[in-house]
Amino acid sequence: MKVQPLASNMTLLSTDQALVLFSYSTPVALYEKGSYSYYKTAKKWSKTTTRHINKWLDGVQAQERPQEFFDEYLGGV
Repeated sequence: MKVQPLASNMTLLSTDQALVLFSYSTPVALYEKGSYSYYKTAKKWSKTTTRHINKWLDGVQAQERPQEFFDEYLGGV
């Protein structure tokens, strides 16, 4: 696992299976390497978190998933 700060309160966790974007201490988006799929949380957080997600996705269309998807995904990492 590798942790990379991207910006203030914006961090990327890299594992063998995925890249997981954290806004503050919350996982809010991820890229799953095996399926080449992007996902973002359906939960509406703050404007800053929305900005973090949009900046990281940079126009990529991501499938929305409930926040629990990200919380549970990290339980398997």
